[in-house]
Amino acid sequence: MQLGIIKDDIQNIAEAIEAVLNIDVTIVNGDLVRIAGTGVYFDKVGERVGEYSAFKKSYTDQSIIFIDDPKNNRICRECYGNRSCREYGEVCCPIVYDDKSYGVIGLIAFTEEQSVFIQSKKGDLINFLGKMADLISSKLKAQITTIELDLERKKLETLFDSMDKAVVSVDMSGKIEKYNSKFSKMFGLHGDISGKNFFDELSILKKPLSSNFKKHRSNSFDYENMGHVVKGIYNMSRIDLNGELRGYVIDFIDKSEAIKNYNEMNKDYKIKLENIIGCSETIMRSKQEALVASKSTSTVLITGESGTGKELFARAIHNHSNRSENPFVTVNCAAIPDNLLESELFGYEEGAFTGAKKGGKIGIFELADKGSIFLDEIGDMSLHLQAKLLRVLQEKELNKLGGGANIHVDVRIISATNKDLEKMVAEGTFREDLFYRLNVMPIKLPSLSDRKGDIPLIIDYMIKEYSVKLNKPVTGVDAEVVQAMSEYKWPGNIRELQNIIEYSVNMSSGGNISIDTLPKKLTVKPVERRSEATDEIIPLEELEKVEILKALEKYKDYKKDKDLSAKALGISRSTLYRKLEKYEIEN
Repeated sequence: MQLGIIKDDIQNIAEAIEAVLNIDVTIVNGDLVRIAGTGVYFDKVGERVGEYSAFKKSYTDQSIIFIDDPKNNRICRECYGNRSCREYGEVCCPIVYDDKSYGVIGLIAFTEEQSVFIQSKKGDLINFLGKMADLISSKLKAQITTIELDLERKKLETLFDSMDKAVVSVDMSGKIEKYNSKFSKMFGLHGDISGKNFFDELSILKKPLSSNFKKHRSNSFDYENMGHVVKGIYNMSRIDLNGELRGYVIDFIDKSEAIKNYNEMNKDYKIKLENIIGCSETIMRSKQEALVASKSTSTVLITGESGTGKELFARAIHNHSNRSENPFVTVNCAAIPDNLLESELFGYEEGAFTGAKKGGKIGIFELADKGSIFLDEIGDMSLHLQAKLLRVLQEKELNKLGGGANIHVDVRIISATNKDLEKMVAEGTFREDLFYRLNVMPIKLPSLSDRKGDIPLIIDYMIKEYSVKLNKPVTGVDAEVVQAMSEYKWPGNIRELQNIIEYSVNMSSGGNISIDTLPKKLTVKPVERRSEATDEIIPLEELEKVEILKALEKYKDYKKDKDLSAKALGISRSTLYRKLEKYEIEN
């Protein structure tokens, strides 16, 4: 920063020096530009002094310079105006702050009397000008500190105002100190409310904070907005200074805003039915059923073997519906432990159970409001949760864990399973009333073995996808590869075919996938594999995936199919899920 930020103060100091000493004064900044002056220099403010001058040397060396004979002085001889100089003497004193030069105070004698005075009072002048320079330095320091504080305050205000939460700071008595625009907007506050009582201004709160003030760091709150009661969560943080509590910073999260943010992050996957590859009679029938279902508000139940694309169809149904601009949320009922699934689906209030999050949790049904929720592996849901789900379907409202009032939700449910739910109903492991509620619009997806005419189309699509993804120049397949793939049973359906194509593109060295790049299971009959000796080594991962698919197929109609599959394979349930994810097997 330059001395110009205290220009008025410097001019006043220059005039005070001139009044005391009766000698003209000029003060220059770091660029050697006059920023203050008296007498003949008053009208020269803004001009620049010479580069080869006493001012420059005093500024550079941070030293006081006395010149009593300008005509013969070594410094003056270098000055371009030396021959026409009218000065009889000169004193230059640097202005230094934090070991850095900021300018120079100059006394100029234009008479012999002034020159004699400078010479006779040399010691006093050094002391006096040093104090004046210190005075300027102190004013500069104060102004720099003020500017820096203003800048930091402005940064904090900008940061404060750009936060995606409503934030307010209050003192110990509840007096408002700082707040951002989102706080004003959330609670409909107008004008400057600094210094006003926090509780008076937020009297609109249906669940007042006053009862919890200084007691809880977080809690839920209710407030009225345009005639509607809105729910939210607030968090309180202490302001401590030197170990003493001075106040609180409180931030507020509108639950509807949290839901909106979640929805914004989860609406990019816009798959449509026309994007689903296949034109066989069976898949076209499924597509037509899905299109009809998308125009309805009724529940949809998608059934089919693992790997047939149930989630893909569910997304397409949502994206063809009038809810397409609202969220589509997926839940795998088999992958989440039963004791956690309830809180994931329906949420909970603070204090509902030991370990519950401060402020509670927004459930998936709330997040999916006005949109669709996809309940995959619905056959794995416990009877207890089936009853709660039935209530949501019937009443269009849910009750959170630990909650009092019911919450209205507008959600379309699309569910899917690879189990025989009718058989489970007969066995008493699935509620009959829920089954009929879910199965209003049933869609059965064909296995890949039932739509083998689509295999060439799917192969072509996947080759294009993986050749780009893996940066491999593969453009097609040999005819015998298509034949081998058409003869294979595909227990893992589309997901298994996708895995095979990725493997083959990786293994290919030419433009086409050849028969020798295929996994052994596609080119050797299962009986031959077990009975005939061969020198070719089959990768263990390939064998592992085949056995996992076999186990899933064998136990697909059982209630605890994943547990039984894991037990048959000799691994834990969690290990099975890791391998399902590793091999991209739809579960």
